[in-house]
Amino acid sequence: MQTTTLSFTNMHNHGFLFTDFLKARRESFIVERNWDLPETEGMEFDQYDTPESRWVAIHEGCQILGGFRLTPTVARCGMYSYMIRNAQRDLLESIPENIFFDEAPIAEHIHEISLFFIAHHLPNRARLAVRLRLYKALLETSKMRGARSVITLGSPNWALWMDKFNLSVEKAGPVVKIEGKPISCMIAHLPGAYH
Repeated sequence: MQTTTLSFTNMHNHGFLFTDFLKARRESFIVERNWDLPETEGMEFDQYDTPESRWVAIHEGCQILGGFRLTPTVARCGMYSYMIRNAQRDLLESIPENIFFDEAPIAEHIHEISLFFIAHHLPNRARLAVRLRLYKALLETSKMRGARSVITLGSPNWALWMDKFNLSVEKAGPVVKIEGKPISCMIAHLPGAYH
């Protein structure tokens, strides 16, 4: 099992890994979860897949086992910044604008994690191993990018997992239903970070 952090500047070194990653995202979010997201040529992508983002893939060869996207909250692409802030600004139909208690932050040291997934076909034991790899990669990639905190939308029990990695997690928004699943906004502070 390998962990690879992809960027626009290094993806050419990894063959079709980025394409395979976007295909796995499509499988996870569009096929399995039936989310209404943009897709083309068997890949899921959106306006947040920009050069400012990093994509973490857990894989065995070209088989993607899980991954996520990490984007600084200072990122901009046209009228868009990052997903949680854009939802709050009522720019996204699929996420309610009351997703965050306060004004969504914009700071160099805060990054957004989005589209966190683990391949559905994996047995439970393998899913646990991938989950652990993803969380380790989250810590490493976030620190490498200068993040002291990460903001995300996820299952309310995400905080329980983060506690195992010595992350201080605070609830940052109400529990809402998105695509029929309970989701809430959380901020996790990386170990050793001052917030």
